[in-house]
Amino acid sequence: MSYQSIIYEKKGQIGHITLNRPQAGNAINAQMAEELADACLKINQDEEISAVILLGGGGNFCSGADPREWEAASKASAAMASLERVVIAAINGDAMGEGLELALSCDIRVASQDARFALPHVRYGLIPRGGGTQRLPRIVGRGKALEMILTAEPIDAQEAHRIGLVNKVVSQDKLLPEVEGMANRIILSGPIALRYAKEAVNKGLDLTLEQGLRLEADLYFLIHTTADRMEGIRAFLGKRSPQFKGE
Repeated sequence: MSYQSIIYEKKGQIGHITLNRPQAGNAINAQMAEELADACLKINQDEEISAVILLGGGGNFCSGADPREWEAASKASAAMASLERVVIAAINGDAMGEGLELALSCDIRVASQDARFALPHVRYGLIPRGGGTQRLPRIVGRGKALEMILTAEPIDAQEAHRIGLVNKVVSQDKLLPEVEGMANRIILSGPIALRYAKEAVNKGLDLTLEQGLRLEADLYFLIHTTADRMEGIRAFLGKRSPQFKGE
């Protein structure tokens, strides 16, 4: 598929997805949702990729969804959430409505100092449908999520960091270097271990503690069957950096 609404680049073990509708504030439409779904499928099929960076082009992250294409937004968030790799959102501007839901579907969020966040759906007689009512309370807690959703008021980057919505806030010029540095540190680890750790956390949140602990144990024992696990042990004993192959 040829992309017009996004830009996808593979740089070594890192996939870069850039939302590319700057004239529309990178608002999600059906075409962007379809292209995101295609790019995410491509990434999941590429064993070389261990991390993904999501960025908005043109100085804005994502202003929401085109009013006539709100249905597409949930498909975009679902596509990002389907990624088995570690996904970092570089929020270089406003993440509003469906744009915030897109960021919530990522694993780690780093924001520029001027970023703002809101779920304004109730102002239009709607509710979020791209995961906002489910992912936001799991990240910031029930009370703060209800406040953001029911008041529809935006919060700034500092407040987003205080409540745990974003992991870090940096200046605009340091955002991409910060996120790329984080991705480069992540890909030093075993790719299978990264995927299993992400699965254990994400699936475990929907289980009881006892069930989650069993899931963790199952995934831990599965890792023992991999060549990467043996390479990690050899590298530790040999006091060298491991050379993981994702096997």
